[in-house]
Amino acid sequence: MSERSDGTMETTGPTTDGNRVDHATEAFVAHRNLLFTVAYEMLGSAADAEDVLQETWMRWVEVDPGIVREPRAYLIRITTRQALMRLRSLRRRKETYVGPWLPEPLLTAPDVAEDVELAEGVSMAMLLVLETLTPTERAVFVLREVFGLDYDEIAEAVDKTPVTVRQITHRARNHVAARRPRGAVSQAENRAALLAFRRAVETGDLQGLLDQLAPDVVFLSDGGGVVQAALEPVVGADLVAALLAAGLGRIAGTAAVQSAQINGHPALIMRIGGQVEGVLAVRTEDGLITGLYFVRNPEKLSRLEQETSLRRTPVVGAELPDYCEVPLVEHPAQVLHPSTDLVLHRTMISEAGGGGN
Repeated sequence: MSERSDGTMETTGPTTDGNRVDHATEAFVAHRNLLFTVAYEMLGSAADAEDVLQETWMRWVEVDPGIVREPRAYLIRITTRQALMRLRSLRRRKETYVGPWLPEPLLTAPDVAEDVELAEGVSMAMLLVLETLTPTERAVFVLREVFGLDYDEIAEAVDKTPVTVRQITHRARNHVAARRPRGAVSQAENRAALLAFRRAVETGDLQGLLDQLAPDVVFLSDGGGVVQAALEPVVGADLVAALLAAGLGRIAGTAAVQSAQINGHPALIMRIGGQVEGVLAVRTEDGLITGLYFVRNPEKLSRLEQETSLRRTPVVGAELPDYCEVPLVEHPAQVLHPSTDLVLHRTMISEAGGGGN
């Protein structure tokens, strides 16, 4: 294999379809958890992230490996473009969403919490901040700040020049900095807040919880119009305290509360009669609760029985997804070179009615 003048690679011998699929499968499976993490951070939805990965696989398996110099960068590029199109579609759906929209909670392994940057990037609080960015700003911020891609790689992924990407990065950083917690997220403070909430559920004594509410605390509950939830954000310690007193008073002694790692941070899974009622995550600053996030939409509670692997690096020996069993098509689409892929990307955005940043 030798390098062409355009930076791609050419093979010195023929590549059979079988070898091409094996090579594609090996590379995709090794990077699958990383790609899922990219898509999830851009979308806040595991179901949509899985759809993006299937679309990425269908395009990746059709690529001639001889023109791919770095599989990680190429796969991230495909995933980012698919996620951008999905994100624009999701934004239109969210306009008619009933009540506050919260990210889909994921049960995660302890190693996610150990990766501080990854844990912060997938936290409920940060995903809500990322919702305030434009799609392109969000993609650039995630790829640069969480995954450490260089500006040239990001430029290829979002179809911008490196100079423009630098400008977008600067703008997105300032935007996020103005809205993220002022200090480092404290796992110990989060656990203390959740312990107070758990005691309130189990005993009906709310005072320990109410004492930890910040004056400007915000309570968000996501029922998606399917189950009962507050249809607007509840802001202020007095209003949140009244809401908690009414809600917890009804379920005290009947709900079972389980501590869990959700999106890399301590959280609570609440069950009544063995059925999951919701997931509660918190945001704390200076020892006080500034945010309470309660996800009740049943469509978002399907990934709480098995841990979801979130990664920033490839994994050797990862499990093969079912959709990697699809046969190779006889006439693969011409997604063989970054410039060609950009044409396909623009075409699909046009067909989807997308556009803009």
